[in-house]
Amino acid sequence: MLELTMATVTAADEGATAGMQMADAPSEPDAVLRVGRDKSVCRLSTPDDWLFVSRVHLEFHCGPDGAWRLSWLRGSQANPSSEVRLTVGEHMQTLPYGGTVTLPRGGSGEVVVRDRVEPRSVNVGFYHEV
Repeated sequence: MLELTMATVTAADEGATAGMQMADAPSEPDAVLRVGRDKSVCRLSTPDDWLFVSRVHLEFHCGPDGAWRLSWLRGSQANPSSEVRLTVGEHMQTLPYGGTVTLPRGGSGEVVVRDRVEPRSVNVGFYHEV
């Protein structure tokens, strides 16, 4: 099972947890959880006017081995207006635009989508229960 919690954060409400969204999916092959502005396909959705987040920005996909992978999907622009960082324990890495990384089995961490123009972010916590 992969459990996600998401909060949208602006400079005015940094540290607040109001408005959190949650989603989960079993660790079965081809299970998918998406984050973005398109509410018709994303289980976790951001405000419509947050254009630094693509319609479908992040995709958590379970492979045939039960491992979850995080992908930053390429949007309609050649260059992104955000950056995506993954933190697991003490280790932090920046995801490349269009890149994919495997999440640790039985681990937890945070994915942050940060606007490059304004002080706001989308913070997605994850926990992979085995």
